[in-house]
Amino acid sequence: MPEPTLRRATPADAETLSEIGARTFAETFGHLYPSGDLAAFLAEAYGLEVTRADLADPEKAAWLVEADGQAVGYAQAGPCKLPHPEVTAACGELQRLYFVKRWQGRGLGANLFAETLAWLQARGPRDVWIGVWSENFGAQRFYGRHGFEKVGEYGFRVGATVDHEFILRRRAESFASFAATTAQSEHNPA
Repeated sequence: MPEPTLRRATPADAETLSEIGARTFAETFGHLYPSGDLAAFLAEAYGLEVTRADLADPEKAAWLVEADGQAVGYAQAGPCKLPHPEVTAACGELQRLYFVKRWQGRGLGANLFAETLAWLQARGPRDVWIGVWSENFGAQRFYGRHGFEKVGEYGFRVGATVDHEFILRRRAESFASFAATTAQSEHNPA
């Protein structure tokens, strides 16, 4: 089986990104919601026109992980939209990072996460924010190992259901060493 590849998504990937976004959200969280609420949310959050607009926005970026010609994971980042009083226009957000179930737990998330953080820091260090479901303990541990700390909570609405979410942040100052490490690895590839 060929190694999965990671690449930046382009406007031509809108259908693929829309599909994998809806699929992975439904696989991961679909059991939490009534089917009508889930369907309406997926159409609103992952619809083709929304995805096209996101891919056309220069302030946002998305990546695809592909294996055997099929998308198996993706990430999306852009300006922070989380409801926290310390969020500014300069802040970035890791908005989505998902894999289809059979590709989870294979270590692919670390590369996708690193690529996304590098893009978020490309114009210089800035605070990066993440919203994560309060019961997604694996994601919380992963982000904690990467310097993110819980700084708030909010309600994430899917139809009539409001999920209890945590707001995580990694301060811009912590990315100074990240930038140095990234620059060094680019000059000394393994």
